Amino acid sequence: MSAREELPIAQPEPLRRSPRLYERVVQQLISWARTSGLGPGDRLPPERDLAASLGVSRATLAQALVALEVTGVVSVRHGDGTVLLAAPRTETVLAALRARRDDLGDVIEARQALEVRLAALAARRRTEVDLAEIDAALAAMGDDVRRGGRGVGGDERFHAAVTAAGHSPLLGRLMAEIADLIRESRIESLSQAGRPQRSLEGHRAIAEAIRAGDAPAAAAAMTAHIDLVSDVPLLADDDG
Repeated sequence: MSAREELPIAQPEPLRRSPRLYERVVQQLISWARTSGLGPGDRLPPERDLAASLGVSRATLAQALVALEVTGVVSVRHGDGTVLLAAPRTETVLAALRARRDDLGDVIEARQALEVRLAALAARRRTEVDLAEIDAALAAMGDDVRRGGRGVGGDERFHAAVTAAGHSPLLGRLMAEIADLIRESRIESLSQAGRPQRSLEGHRAIAEAIRAGDAPAAAAAMTAHIDLVSDVPLLADDDG
């Protein structure tokens, strides 16, 4: 080899993202459902039995089921178990989960910008009709949580009521643009142990400040609430 000839420089291999624990369980679940012959409309076994079959904790299984729920693969119905809605390819589901993880930080930032402002506006502009709807949303969520549900519908109704009470058409349209993404994060947040009750308490603090016409307190309560509900496993650095 002449002195002028250069050895080819080896290119580094791209870093591969290690699957998180709940992602590995998602893979197991999809594979298990396929080999078990389950199809859309079939019900999965109770979580306790399914966790034992897969050799994972119920907490990890619950995270995986929530991941499948927000990607439209299963429906988790209080009192009725988990129903398979679709039988997708594993790669498709994992790609969707990773895309959601990348987007979730932006969604949280948008909520902090929009909903904190809307809460302050609601404290200044709310009408008696607005307050009645906020109270109805709190009651609906409280009833669901007391029955053992996650309160997803009541949670969504409460935030919609606060948005309406802000009487800002432009901010309302912006909230509508990200409504589907917020709903996904809402499902994941409210699926965590103890989170529905804590979220309900946050709602009550927001409602109290709005009723009192205290805009700074309403904004602070909404900020604290979004900080709480944004703590979801999907954004965790690892699975422990």
